[in-house]
Amino acid sequence: MIRYTLKCDKEHSFDSWFASAAAYEALQARGMVSCTICGSTTVEKALMAPAVRPARKAAAAPAAEAPLSAPQTGIEEAFAAMRQAVEANSDYVGVNFVAEARAMHEGAKPERAIHGEARLDEAKALLDDGIPVMPLPFLPKRSRN
Repeated sequence: MIRYTLKCDKEHSFDSWFASAAAYEALQARGMVSCTICGSTTVEKALMAPAVRPARKAAAAPAAEAPLSAPQTGIEEAFAAMRQAVEANSDYVGVNFVAEARAMHEGAKPERAIHGEARLDEAKALLDDGIPVMPLPFLPKRSRN
């Protein structure tokens, strides 16, 4: 595996992993490498420093890196803030989302803010029945790596 720092024509910078340098070149030639921020397929490798392991003596004090779960861009920070607001101001009902939403709409349960999981056909059925729902741009915590 090889990691490249890439840059699109709109100056967005992002990292991506490829099976090999040849795999990157093949995907790039077919226009299958796209910017993770704007979707542009005009992408090129950015200047990057090689990741070289230090000698054992120098490796005694490893440099602190930002954890992968920390937001790296303004967009990621906005999504993280949205997730935090949704989780703080609503109840997670999991796969019971459809039943809970219907029960609240029919008056069988008191209305409250909820979030959870539903299949696409279930969400469309809720909308068809006049029950307002909307997809969230993130996965529930249990579904994330």
